[in-house]
Amino acid sequence: MNGKDLKALLPIDFLNLWLMQKTFSLAQIDEVAVEILKQLADRKIIIFNADMGAGKTTTISAICKQLGVSPTAVSSPTFSIINEYEAADGKSVYHLDLYRIKKLDEAIAAGVEDVLQSGDICLIEWPSIISQIIPSDTMQVSLTVVKNAERLLEIK
Repeated sequence: MNGKDLKALLPIDFLNLWLMQKTFSLAQIDEVAVEILKQLADRKIIIFNADMGAGKTTTISAICKQLGVSPTAVSSPTFSIINEYEAADGKSVYHLDLYRIKKLDEAIAAGVEDVLQSGDICLIEWPSIISQIIPSDTMQVSLTVVKNAERLLEIK
């Protein structure tokens, strides 16, 4: 039996399973940030998929805090597109918000491709417009509002 035959027999697509699923409150955001960084391992890019107001920027702020970025430095780059922060180890951490980008060419012109290839940690909100250039080993984080103060975190 070859791999194709075996895959046809499996009721679950194991390549698309979530590595982790957790329901959390916003009071637990720092713990969630630590867990995301553990799951990141050697990868450098995290894309965040979530509806407006689900906590993408809040989660990214907590991750930056864990990396030693000054809390006053972190803000949503909705208008600047890309914010660069300095982590405690002196390395750059990039925070991208692609909500206003309408075409891949606009993202590339803004420097997104350079940031993806920098080798530094990249945290990306609204990534769908750049799906063609996102590396295959990128971590995917999904946030879903479960209740007013609870979120479902899924990591792939």
